[in-house]
Amino acid sequence: MNTLIIYDSTFGNTAQIAQAMAERLGEHATVRTALATEVDLTEMKEIDLLLVGGPTQSHGVSPAMRTLLKSFPRRSLRGVSAAAFDTRYHMDAWKSGSAAHRIASRLKRTGVLLIMPPESFFVTQREGPLEDGELERAARWAEEIFERFETSRSVQQDTAEVR
Repeated sequence: MNTLIIYDSTFGNTAQIAQAMAERLGEHATVRTALATEVDLTEMKEIDLLLVGGPTQSHGVSPAMRTLLKSFPRRSLRGVSAAAFDTRYHMDAWKSGSAAHRIASRLKRTGVLLIMPPESFFVTQREGPLEDGELERAARWAEEIFERFETSRSVQQDTAEVR
C-alpha cells in the first residue's frame, strides 16, 4: 500500500498530526508526507491511499491547500481511497468552520473513495499547541483508516473473484 499524506501547516500543529499519522501508517505501508506547496501531481498516480489535511482558516481551507485542491483534475484520482482532516478550535464546526469538510468535498470531485468521514483535531489557541491527547487520537484515526482500507480492498478482491 502506497500512502501519501498531504498537509499544510501554519504553526506546525497540522504537521505534527500528519507526522503522527505517518508513523502509525508506516507500520503497515510505505508512507510519504508532503507539504501542499510541494506536491508533484505526477506522483499521485502511484498511490493507493491519500490523506489530505490543513488548518482551518477563515472557516475554510488555507490558501495553499485551496490552490492544491483546485489543481487536481476532475476524476483524476479514481480508485484511490482517501480521507480528510484539519486542525481547528474545539467548538462546533458551524462556529469555527472546518477545512476537513471542504477538503473532502473537493476530493470527491477527483473520484476518490472517501473511506472515513472528515476528522478535526483540536488546538488550544490560534497558534496551538494541540490539545492533550490529539497526537494519540491522530494515530488511532490513522489505524482506523488502515483497517477500513484493508476491508475495502478485500471486498474489491472478493467481488473481482466472483466475476
